[in-house]
Amino acid sequence: MSGIAGDWDVAISTPIGTLHARYVFHVDENALTGTATGAGDEVELLDLAVAGARVTWRQQVRKPVRLNLDFDVTVDGDTFEGHSRAGRLPRSEVVAKRVSPGRVP
Repeated sequence: MSGIAGDWDVAISTPIGTLHARYVFHVDENALTGTATGAGDEVELLDLAVAGARVTWRQQVRKPVRLNLDFDVTVDGDTFEGHSRAGRLPRSEVVAKRVSPGRVP
């Protein structure tokens, strides 16, 4: 579970352009929590789940429009990539690079 821990610069390629955000994942007593900050807004990550290198979560975005997003990414060292989806809209590519270590030895 600790592979995702830390701060990440995330780029989400959407039909309206690439959105950039900072994601922070914490592991406390085997519980994973996280937040996303971008467009002047901070939101909590919900239903975080880890299965090997795969991490999934949900989040609600309020800016620039209200959306409920589902994420599915695969962590590989200091990068992760995958996709996000808002309902029936097309999937958006997600890529990220770790900006601070957070891994537990």
